[in-house]
Amino acid sequence: MVKRTSKRILVVGGVAGGASCATRARRLCEACEIVLFDRGPHVSFANCGLPYRVGDVIESDAKLLVATPELFRERFNIDVCTETEVLRIDRPGRRIEVKDLRTGELRWEPYDALVLATGANPITPRLPGVDLPGIQVLRTIPDTRRLRDAVARTRHAVLVGAGLIGLELAENLVRRGLQVTLIEAADQVLPPLDPEMACYVRDTLLKHGVDLRLGETVDRFAATGDGGLSVQCASGAEVETGLVILGIGVRPETTLARGCGLELGALGGIRVDEHMRTGDPHIWAVGDVVEVRNRISGDWQLLPLAGPANRQGRVAGTDIINRLAGRDRHAPPPSLTFNGSLGTAVCEVFGLTAAVTGLSEKALRRQGTVDFERVYLHPGHHASYFPGAKPIHIKLLFEKPDGRILGAQAVGEADVARRIDVIATAMAMGATVYDLEELELCYAPQFGAAKDPVNVAGMIAANHLRGDLPLAAWSDLATTDALLLDVRSEAEYHLDHLEGALNIPLEQLRARLGELPGNRDIRLICGVGQRAYYATRILAQHGFRVQVLSGGLQTYRSRCDGYTAPSAGSGGRRINPP
Repeated sequence: MVKRTSKRILVVGGVAGGASCATRARRLCEACEIVLFDRGPHVSFANCGLPYRVGDVIESDAKLLVATPELFRERFNIDVCTETEVLRIDRPGRRIEVKDLRTGELRWEPYDALVLATGANPITPRLPGVDLPGIQVLRTIPDTRRLRDAVARTRHAVLVGAGLIGLELAENLVRRGLQVTLIEAADQVLPPLDPEMACYVRDTLLKHGVDLRLGETVDRFAATGDGGLSVQCASGAEVETGLVILGIGVRPETTLARGCGLELGALGGIRVDEHMRTGDPHIWAVGDVVEVRNRISGDWQLLPLAGPANRQGRVAGTDIINRLAGRDRHAPPPSLTFNGSLGTAVCEVFGLTAAVTGLSEKALRRQGTVDFERVYLHPGHHASYFPGAKPIHIKLLFEKPDGRILGAQAVGEADVARRIDVIATAMAMGATVYDLEELELCYAPQFGAAKDPVNVAGMIAANHLRGDLPLAAWSDLATTDALLLDVRSEAEYHLDHLEGALNIPLEQLRARLGELPGNRDIRLICGVGQRAYYATRILAQHGFRVQVLSGGLQTYRSRCDGYTAPSAGSGGRRINPP
């Protein structure tokens, strides 16, 4: 039972983390006083929906409002002070100084518990001309209003940054009838994905007319004589436009934390423990402003996502009441904690969904991990015999030799998020690829197959670890002297095949074993990997040294699809539609 108390909880910032913290605290304690401060006009809104308000998919600003100050007051008895800025924290005095932005009034507010949910600010590069009118960011509802006004006055926009926000804005601006140029410093879109998975998203952008500039950086902005803007790139390329939107990321808003001496991490976020406590026993922090542990690597990371922010707010609210109101945190069930994040995320672009959880191959290699393997598969999102099956391209990364799942990526037109959600859940429970092959998942032909793509991913990985499916690295294809054996049909082979590959269709393989060298390695390939696996089992039992190129030609095309390095002065890598 919660003891009655007059303890005072102040929350700085709303949206996901701050709002969930305040309401969780109220649900656990009716006696505490809870006040939430936000310097903007809206305390709780769906910032993930902002690009879709720009694109008119969401019809009004009101639809973006998750909760109003009136709802907080009437339903939760929480006081909300909007357009009120917190200027500084007096830690010894346990009080904050606030300013009413409408009246200019200054006052001090005492606290027993303080929660920092100050979020993050869009990164604005220090480039000449970056402050020119027409260069905008998207972070708040007022930002969407400015952008919508700007979109109505132009026919062309430049987006800087091909991350989640950049891709969502690209789709919505095209929907509004604009021509869009998307500039990205990396050699791929969606940097959280590995390049061979991001290529499907790239091709979709190109198909819908987006002018994609990869491997390109902006050098400066300038005004043109007709009131427009010129985006000048480091390569010498120049793009004239009526609107520039910066979407190169966000940086934790730690002004208050730095000002009062709270510990910050190397990435610039506030350091917290599993209860979201800072180094000060009276201050908690949640959301985009904090650094969190990666659940796979254990490394600190910044994770500006709404899902983790909501969970962090719930954890902080629980811990505050445990400490202030005498709630017994040691009684079963265990105390609520935030144990890090997998970085699970999803994005849809022109009907194509890309989702990711855990670590990418790039991230694994950056941290020096070598004992891992990857498999590719390209199943239908439901049973192939049922009309409308769409392929899902999946990459699964796992540890050797124990099979612990390290990460997964998937791209496709249907049911992509569901498959990544299943794998993310398994990872959170410490599952291995052996667990994936045993999962019991829903099956009806319009929803999946008897062997769900998640099961199949686990089966392929487990087959490899058991020694039944030796894998060859695609990166070694150009240098190996192994025989490349294509086991597709003759018609498929003649339509498209790798240079130098020998074709023996799977159905003829047993009768033609004599054509294969017994003293040479053999690399097996087919369309998506299934027939190559069947061929592996035949040939291995006849004494041949065989390995499979995972995912077949479908994976090969995504990895080696004719990229060429940009020539000098070419304006970066201009990708032409395939």
